[in-house]
Amino acid sequence: MGPKNTFTILVLFILAGLIAMEVEAGQHVVGGSQGWEQSTDFDSWASAQTFKVGDQLVFKYSSGLHSVVELANENSYKQCDIGTALDSKSSGNDVVKLTKPGTRYFACGTMGHCDQGMKMKITTVAGKAPSTPASPSSSSSTSPSSTTTSTSTSSATKCHSLAAIFVVVASLLATLFCSMF
Repeated sequence: MGPKNTFTILVLFILAGLIAMEVEAGQHVVGGSQGWEQSTDFDSWASAQTFKVGDQLVFKYSSGLHSVVELANENSYKQCDIGTALDSKSSGNDVVKLTKPGTRYFACGTMGHCDQGMKMKITTVAGKAPSTPASPSSSSSTSPSSTTTSTSTSSATKCHSLAAIFVVVASLLATLFCSMF
C-alpha cells in the first residue's frame, strides 16, 4: 500500500469520526415514541431529559390535528394563553433549535388541547455536548440561569467520547504520516 492510499484511508477514518460525532448531536423527539400527542405525559418525558445548547427538539404529530406554539412566559404556560405565542408551527414534523440556556414553554395550539395537558416546559443548560437522559431522581429547575446537569452516563455519551478519542488519534496519525513525506 502506497503513501497516498494510507493517507486516503486515514482521511476517511477522520471523516467517519466527525460524522459519528454529528450523529450523536442531541436531538429529542418530543414525547418519545408517542410523539406530540394528547396521551403523552410531557412532564415525565421532559424531566427524564437533559437539554443542552445546540440540541434540537423534534415535534412529530398529525398535521391538522395538532400544532406547536412557543409561549412567551410561565404565566402564559400555566394559563394556556396561546395568544402570547412567540412562534407557531404546524407541519407535523417541526424542529426547534435550542440556542441558549433558559426555560422555554410549548403548547398545542388546537383549542382545548393545552388545557388538557398538551404542553411542556423545558430548561436548556449551557454546553454543546450531546444530551443524555437525566437520572429519574434529578429535579428540573425553572430558573433560566440554571446550569445543573445530570451526572449519569449513557451509552450515547460513551460512544460520543470514543468517537472524539478516535478523531484525535486519527488526526495525530495523519499529522505524523504527513510529516514523513
